[in-house]
Amino acid sequence: MKRRNFLIYSLLFTAGCTTATEGNAQKTNVSLPETLRFGVTDVRTLEELEQDYEPFRMALAEIFETKIEFVPINSQLAAASTLRSGQLDLAWAGPSEYVAIKARSKAFPLVSLNRPNYYTTISVRADSGIKSLADLKGKKIDMEEVGANTAHLGGIKVLLDAGLNPKTDFQVVMSGQETIEELKQGRVDAWSTAVHIYQQALAKEGASEADYPIIARGENFPGDIFVVASKFSPEVVEEMRSRMLANTDRLLQAIQDSTLGKKFKGATFTKANDVDYDMIREVYKAIGQDEYLQ
Repeated sequence: MKRRNFLIYSLLFTAGCTTATEGNAQKTNVSLPETLRFGVTDVRTLEELEQDYEPFRMALAEIFETKIEFVPINSQLAAASTLRSGQLDLAWAGPSEYVAIKARSKAFPLVSLNRPNYYTTISVRADSGIKSLADLKGKKIDMEEVGANTAHLGGIKVLLDAGLNPKTDFQVVMSGQETIEELKQGRVDAWSTAVHIYQQALAKEGASEADYPIIARGENFPGDIFVVASKFSPEVVEEMRSRMLANTDRLLQAIQDSTLGKKFKGATFTKANDVDYDMIREVYKAIGQDEYLQ
């Protein structure tokens, strides 16, 4: 998920409630709201939500035994404000969006959607003479787009861990592209991106890792995260979390049945752990963008 402009659309889509799944067979005394307004932090139109997230919306409505309304939103700031104001109840957020939402709205984390092999790679041209991260001092590094999870924030984290200062030791270039073109043309010295983007770019170029070797990789990035507005009681929050974790197979199947299937192949749901996202907070502080944490 990527950061977008700070505009939120007011269109709503209401869908009917369906019957509960076996995972909800054991009832509790906790009642969920009759309607939950649900958005995805970088999906800007109702059309996009219906196209990509309708199977998931239907599964969520079944599991929660309530109506789910789509709410298009544009950014972590818009998501935070709408969660705070009551216009949004539940949000699907990327890792970087989550830390801003948490800081601005005090939303409760529910569950994380963790992808296997979701990590940053830093690659160079084979003929560059660059063999290690230390060799990138004074060099240009393409990190695609400001706030991009693995490309930008993950790349900064890898370089920080290697002892490089992001303010002084290298120059960040935002090409806006998920391709190897900037590296190929010599306009940058290294490229930071997610491993699957790197692999797709090589395949499209007809190149191999020998042509553009990876000199470093990051730890597995924390997953996307579902958050609920702070207006809800701890009992309601726990009920939502319990139902989602009890029905992970149903939710994952809904994702596989949508256009998102390839992106989240092999993903798993786990209880969200806020401290897993401290690595992103560390990066924002290191690059002088503490405002995203306030």
